Amino acid sequence: MGILEDKARARLFYKYLSKVYDRINPFIWNEAMRDEAIGMLDISPDDRVLDVGCGTGFATEGLLRETERVHGLDQSPHQLAKAFEKFGRRGPVRFYLGDAERLPFASNSFDVVWSSGSIEYWPDPEATLRELRRVGKPGGQVLVVGPDYPNRTIFQKAADAIMLFYDEAEADRMFAEAGFETFEHHIQQASASSPRAITTLAEVPEDGGRGASSDS
Repeated sequence: MGILEDKARARLFYKYLSKVYDRINPFIWNEAMRDEAIGMLDISPDDRVLDVGCGTGFATEGLLRETERVHGLDQSPHQLAKAFEKFGRRGPVRFYLGDAERLPFASNSFDVVWSSGSIEYWPDPEATLRELRRVGKPGGQVLVVGPDYPNRTIFQKAADAIMLFYDEAEADRMFAEAGFETFEHHIQQASASSPRAITTLAEVPEDGGRGASSDS
């Protein structure tokens, strides 16, 4: 487990990163990549969307162009403070301070569940993916963006020590274990020299996948 796959360390990390997050983020995950990922979804104006690990609201801004029914959740009060500066505490988005492993929502609550730049900090990604599946409506969409595993050994060792990096084969395993039956992966990259992102688009099973043996 990487050092930032610990919730307390991750919160401390984002306490300081939140101050410069919006200036650093475009070098790794920019508007074009975000909008490309949103384009993979089929969002209707009346769809209810959950942004898990919403941070300062970078993805939230793009999702609001598709529907006004956007909810954002993050475990970092410092990241949410930045989001409140953008959207206001009584603005178009309802924000929640909470844990992705224990989402404070009823099952079958959202048409779309989005999470970008969050999975790499989850101590138990399979359990958290099951939570994303749980709150998604049967037949709904789940989209998760994480860091693609580096090709070079020296970078692989550094990546493993910091947080979760994974390739398509590992993504297959995680999503299948979490009860998803239909999913596809896309590689996104800001530039040829920047880190790659692996974006997975999954469908919540019509029965919600509740009977899957991997369910909690």
